[in-house]
Amino acid sequence: MVNKKELTVIVTTPEGKVYNHTSCALTAQAVDGGLTILPNHAPIMVPLKISALKSKRVDDQSDDPFDYIAIGGGIMEVRDNIITILANVAELADDIDVTRAERAKDNAESVLKNKQASKKDIDRARISLNKAINRISCSRHRH
Repeated sequence: MVNKKELTVIVTTPEGKVYNHTSCALTAQAVDGGLTILPNHAPIMVPLKISALKSKRVDDQSDDPFDYIAIGGGIMEVRDNIITILANVAELADDIDVTRAERAKDNAESVLKNKQASKKDIDRARISLNKAINRISCSRHRH
């Protein structure tokens, strides 16, 4: 059983677990707005948007006691001090390839500037741009 003053945070993608650690708080961006989950939170299930998760490590007295995880949207379930996040894609800040993210951002911006682009291509480019910006922003929190 999980300590009542701690949370277990598990982030999983189709490729497997990306993050599985103990936390004292998790901040996430739900489709309806931001929320912070603390120990003993009521059970909930919410959709998440493309954003960064911010997990506060237990008993970490460092200048930056947080782990940042870039996600490409997903679903979060909170129950019995266990937070389970199922995401299409997820990367720890330390693992983000910033050069690749910047290339993806540039490519998406090019499509959005192209007056000949189809609606489908524009929609895809907007999503790619949001993911790239999120990854770049999250990468600034490397340890």
